[in-house]
Amino acid sequence: MMPLCLAEHGQPLIIKKIGGSPDVKQHLETLGFNVGTAVEIVSSLGGNLIVKVKESRVAVSEELARRIMI
Repeated sequence: MMPLCLAEHGQPLIIKKIGGSPDVKQHLETLGFNVGTAVEIVSSLGGNLIVKVKESRVAVSEELARRIMI
């Protein structure tokens, strides 16, 4: 298991765990990041990631990406 921010671009990944406070977990779930969900890193800009999740593209900060374990 490793944080999303360390994964390679363009590969399908499955979320195994989401860490952080209950508020952070709720925010990520609202964006579509749930355990068992398939995601793919589209690009990264200055540490921030553009992630494809549920047929949408979502920008997440490096801090949030460290809480998503794949």
